[in-house]
Amino acid sequence: MISANGVTLQYGKRVLFENVNIMFSPGNCYGLIGANGSGKSTFLKILAGQIDPNAGSVAVGKNERLSFLKQDQFAYDEYTVLTTVIMGHEKLYKIMKEKDEIYAKPDFSDADGIRTAELEHEFADMSGWDAEPEAAKLLSDLGIPDALHQVPMKQLEASEKVRVLLAQALFGNPDVLLLDEPTNHLDVETCMWLEDFLYEFKNTAIVVSHDRHFLDRVCTHIADIDYGKIQLFTGNFSFWSESSQLALRQKTESNKDIEARRKELQAFIARFSANASKARQATSRKKLLEKLTLEDIKPSSRKYPYVAFKFEKDSGNDLLEIEGLEKAVEGEIQFKGLNLRIDKGDKIAFLGPLDRVKTTLFQVLMGELPADKGTIKWGASTTRAYYPKENGKYFETDLSLVDWLRQFSKETDENFIRGFLGRMLFSGEESMKKASVLSGGERVRCMLSRMMLVGANVLILDEPTNHLDLESITSLNKGLETFQGTVLFSSHDHQFVQTVANRIVEITPRGMIDKRNITLDDYLADPVLKAQRAALYSRTA
Repeated sequence: MISANGVTLQYGKRVLFENVNIMFSPGNCYGLIGANGSGKSTFLKILAGQIDPNAGSVAVGKNERLSFLKQDQFAYDEYTVLTTVIMGHEKLYKIMKEKDEIYAKPDFSDADGIRTAELEHEFADMSGWDAEPEAAKLLSDLGIPDALHQVPMKQLEASEKVRVLLAQALFGNPDVLLLDEPTNHLDVETCMWLEDFLYEFKNTAIVVSHDRHFLDRVCTHIADIDYGKIQLFTGNFSFWSESSQLALRQKTESNKDIEARRKELQAFIARFSANASKARQATSRKKLLEKLTLEDIKPSSRKYPYVAFKFEKDSGNDLLEIEGLEKAVEGEIQFKGLNLRIDKGDKIAFLGPLDRVKTTLFQVLMGELPADKGTIKWGASTTRAYYPKENGKYFETDLSLVDWLRQFSKETDENFIRGFLGRMLFSGEESMKKASVLSGGERVRCMLSRMMLVGANVLILDEPTNHLDLESITSLNKGLETFQGTVLFSSHDHQFVQTVANRIVEITPRGMIDKRNITLDDYLADPVLKAQRAALYSRTA
């Protein structure tokens, strides 16, 4: 159990939290959500004791241990991988270290003997003899092979360090587990393993994530940060999202009587309760949802941008032909012998362990980088719009947002541009601020606006959900689902890939898998494809 009691945090005139009172109970997993800049990560740090609030306090249950996913990848560079994981249980690690230091003494005294007996007793009570096997299993489950368990952390790649720090947070069955964006840099299989881990976790877990599929799979409750307050809701993210929108719609329909509203909500809750019964935490989730009343469902003040892509002219059926494509960057081959035919209406999710491979492919397709070998033949009637992962160069200007967007629009009337920006949540004075001062999420919304105005029939998007809040991700997701053209994209967002893609192309270090008319879940579950993927990746070991 962990609770915040009257917590207030203010930076200058900006109030992040004011008099927050909330309790997180054992047996539940809480998804902490909020718009970008609302203070999700900051609140986790307050709970972890890394930041002191201006007022109020945090209380953890007596004799309970709290574990927090650390972000500093260099803090443990001098320790071995296995030791780094065990250090997640600070008290156990101190006992192990003190034991080793005493046993290493050349002049072992009677006092040392008494002290080691005390330490051995504590060590056994804390299941210390299982520490190394447990840590090794966590590492292996997270994709860190046995061969790396005894090497120093400084020898690991950044993506491997992230996994070790995650293993550290999960180690030793903590009473309170705080995870800030735990799925970052994880592949699909490892994300699924983490979902299963949290399903089975019996204590208190609080997670911050922009992955809606992850929040749906693991969360029993949603803690929503809004206007400096935190409200607690029963159910997963989808339930919170749809119920809050339903409540908002009912609030505006003043002619609907209370009984009609109640029946609508009861039908909605019944539908989600039935879905919840299919999950592992099923029984408890189903009972929680069935107990909800009309008063428990509250509208959210959060706003969704309007994302809709429409092409000015249709493309032909022969859209893109790629033959023998090869590209190396700084002497390292990104892909070679790539053959791919892309047809009208394809919505292709490009998967693979290395993000730079997909980024390089998109840059080559857009003509930003030359291919080393092979040919690219676009259909004559194709028009393309591109969202690059790194987009800072587009905003190195003193132009206002209105003038920045006007550059990409055939319709240059100020009212039209302001109206367009308003639908993308840049209203009033916000539409006049300089493009150079935008946050990461604001830049993404501007780049999406630019793409919408182009009216292209082919969209290429490289990790478009990065930096976006959950509302913007949902809007983009729906916009691409309804788009009638062709989409080539990469994303680590499971639900985004699952609902947008109708074709999966996975580029591995040893070859490519191309599967049409398939969803991500079916792709991952197919036993033949599983064997094919395992063979391709095992050869790289």
